[in-house]
Amino acid sequence: MTTSNNTKRLNKFISETGICSRREADRLIEDGLVTVNGRVADLGVQVTADDHIKVRGKPLKTKPVPVYIAYNKPVGITSTTDSQVPDNIVKAVNYKKGRIFPIGRLDKPSEGLILLTNDGDIVNRILRAGNAHEKEYVVTVDRPFGPDFIKRMAAGVPILDTVTLPCKVRQLSANSFNIILTQGLNRQIRRMTEYLGYEVTRLKRIRIMNISLGHLKSGQWRLLDHQEMSLIQAMIADSSGTEEASKIKQPFTRAPLKNQKISAKKKTSRR
Repeated sequence: MTTSNNTKRLNKFISETGICSRREADRLIEDGLVTVNGRVADLGVQVTADDHIKVRGKPLKTKPVPVYIAYNKPVGITSTTDSQVPDNIVKAVNYKKGRIFPIGRLDKPSEGLILLTNDGDIVNRILRAGNAHEKEYVVTVDRPFGPDFIKRMAAGVPILDTVTLPCKVRQLSANSFNIILTQGLNRQIRRMTEYLGYEVTRLKRIRIMNISLGHLKSGQWRLLDHQEMSLIQAMIADSSGTEEASKIKQPFTRAPLKNQKISAKKKTSRR
């Protein structure tokens, strides 16, 4: 058992590996089921990554190095970790160095930027409803529209027994627009346009917070760099990755569109 500036309470150290909560770790320690460097541990002991910790006689696996991935999701890929779902996002990304999961969702008929990680804490902090982090999209609809459409989209549209928050919208062409949201209601953009009498024919997310899609081709992914992650950490500094936050209902759950043509299978690669 070590004392240094990098020490943590044993219960926190155990919980951060993902095997149990801090409370459950306390019970394991109280029951004498945790050893540190061969000695039965006491509650409140401080440890570091250099200590040899066992739980129920088995070595404690340390928390993996955090991984943060930007992926250009093609149409037809489902944002789920369920291996039983065909074309699930984990299989599509094919990350070889450990388990990852998506931060939020991007529905199956949509394409573009989605983030993946193995860091459960940052997922809750980014998705927490009160954080109001920007997400930017380029949207094409089935017919031309005018200034009134843009004005009404930006002001807020009544869907799902509420009115969407004001947002930034600008016209790109006769039938396409750019929209920046700070909320994530279920199929929000599609429902907003449907309410105004239009149908989305293409929806592409191009930015999440400070991370842009950039030159990533459809089906490709890359690791976020240190500068990008430093800015994300600064943006979510006041957010809490609480258990309550993890229970927030996530957006963009939807059954597949009928007759949706799935793009040809693309080989995923790292840029």
